[in-house]
Amino acid sequence: MPPAKKRARRYDSAKTRAAVLAQAGHLRDAVSALPPEALDGPTRLAGWTVRELVAHLTMVLASLSRKLSEPEPARHELALLDWPLATATGAAGIDGDTRAVPTDDLPGLYERTRAAFEERLAGAPDERLVPTRFGAMTLGDFLVTRTVELVVHTDDLNAATGAGVPYDRQALAACTRLLADALAAKAPGGAVEVRVPPYAVVQCVEGPRHTRGTPPNVVETDPLTWIRLATGRTEWAAELDAAHVSASGERADLKDLLPLMG
Repeated sequence: MPPAKKRARRYDSAKTRAAVLAQAGHLRDAVSALPPEALDGPTRLAGWTVRELVAHLTMVLASLSRKLSEPEPARHELALLDWPLATATGAAGIDGDTRAVPTDDLPGLYERTRAAFEERLAGAPDERLVPTRFGAMTLGDFLVTRTVELVVHTDDLNAATGAGVPYDRQALAACTRLLADALAAKAPGGAVEVRVPPYAVVQCVEGPRHTRGTPPNVVETDPLTWIRLATGRTEWAAELDAAHVSASGERADLKDLLPLMG
């Protein structure tokens, strides 16, 4: 009998909305402070300079403003837990759309986009369906995906520029939890316990299910290392060697399950 489909955890709507706006605000401050020459610097994203990265950040917010002005889709097509794995199919389209963004005034564009995003978001119900390139999903779920986009790309910007953009705690928590739950959905089971304190603990991988005491197979890491692993910013072996990940037990090897997002 196939394993039961994992039920998505519930996210507090008010906290998620506040987290998205807070992280967008942190990025606004960072983008406005970047010297013009920094925009041409490289990033760890193949083919993208800081200019393309910031352009993509405007898309992360502008997409919702645009979607809320479109007719509501007729049916719900994409569950929240299916979104991370679905992103692998959209890389080429995302790259093309990013390169089409006008970049002559990125700080101004980002601020206008963020302000429009905040205005559109106010009063829009979580249950409203919004179209995405991967299928229609609820606004509440879509906002959780925005925490992933904003936190991941905050980390990309920090790595590229040393800007030291802070991470909103609730945004970091939601991003960490969704990616941990996506792992459990990709590899259902109870043989391995993955711990990302203080935000997430999930069980995954087929095999004997642990019920009490110390699990025989445990993986533990910090939130940013987990996010980098889940999104392909770093590799399993490198983080093990750097002692950023601890893995005990013969099944506690996640390298063949990562990354989760394309």
